[in-house]
Amino acid sequence: MTKKYLLFFLLIISCLNTSAQVQPLPFSNYIEKRGGLSNTAYAINNQQTVTVAFLGGSITYNPGWKEMIARYLKDTYPKVKFKFIAAGIPSLGSLPHVFRLQRDVLDSGKVDLLFLEAAVNDQVNGTDSVTQVRSLEGIVRHANKNNPFMDVVMMSFADPDKTSLYNKGLVPTSIANHELVAGHYNLSSINLAKAVRDKIANKEFSWEKDFKDLHPSPFGQRLYFEAIKTLLSAELNSPNAKKEKHPFASISVLNKDSFTGGSYLNIENAQYSSDWILNKNWTPADHVGTRDGYVKVPVLESAKIGATLSLKFKGNAIGMAIVSGPDAGIVDYTIDNGPEQHIDLYTQWSSFLHLPWYVLFGSGLKNGNHELKLTISNEKNKNSKGNACRIVYFLLNK
Repeated sequence: MTKKYLLFFLLIISCLNTSAQVQPLPFSNYIEKRGGLSNTAYAINNQQTVTVAFLGGSITYNPGWKEMIARYLKDTYPKVKFKFIAAGIPSLGSLPHVFRLQRDVLDSGKVDLLFLEAAVNDQVNGTDSVTQVRSLEGIVRHANKNNPFMDVVMMSFADPDKTSLYNKGLVPTSIANHELVAGHYNLSSINLAKAVRDKIANKEFSWEKDFKDLHPSPFGQRLYFEAIKTLLSAELNSPNAKKEKHPFASISVLNKDSFTGGSYLNIENAQYSSDWILNKNWTPADHVGTRDGYVKVPVLESAKIGATLSLKFKGNAIGMAIVSGPDAGIVDYTIDNGPEQHIDLYTQWSSFLHLPWYVLFGSGLKNGNHELKLTISNEKNKNSKGNACRIVYFLLNK
């Protein structure tokens, strides 16, 4: 062997040895067990049926970690009949989750274990920090009121923006809020965004070649599963687990205006002019893409400038869930004949998707009777093709 090839061979061996010496960072570093999952462990050992719900955005909607968790639970506890509620909807974060929780999760029956994720979409959608806390706290307290024995695991998934913030020594706001609520209510949480960032820095894998996208590759989905399994395997294998109520009712709220009674309000409750149409089975005429659950459903729609509607409601917060497509407009509105305000319904994704989009008109109102008045504005986003407003639900906190 020539000296040239000998040096090359030694270099390869050196690189392999260096790679082999990388010690993977344990997932336990990124898990806060806090109150743990003793109620779920008790249910597994004492109930014939255990219900697990997955509430989140596209990373929960897409096939991957949740199916692996379902398989893991069924294989590990074959005597238990598991029921799984898949409540992931792409693009939705904590604000949509808190208003759809009742219909999409709780109406399906008593839930024993709830997995909750919203950190990616809360950041991408630009949900402000106060609204994040009000929404996350609302989900937790509403779920607890429905079943005080329900265990909740809060998860923060990864994306390049979060990695960049961590690299600068900053904690992403959406993750800070997830941990704030989890800590206040003694809930288990998993910071997968920090785990991914640290493992990349530890040269265990790369984002470009392995993880690839905030919608993780199969490699990324497997990593999420392994992290969650670390928590489950540590918490559920306890035959002596006790069933105890989570005492949320006795814990003070983080924000007095949190959406603890969030729900949908049927669009048929509105009073509207003849410029509006109640389409019982809406589909887009422009053939632009849609999201499941927001197509072939009743939609109150108008694209006429000056079209008005009013809605009387009782509560302390009001909003609407819409589909925002290429022709989404701007609406003017007042609450109780107060100052007129405006909301642009066009989003950065509207050009190619009729996106489910949730907006708040008012929150922190005096708890009581109110009236919303809405008008389609003669102004519109410069990128929009029209002035449309398409309402799927009103959002009410009561």
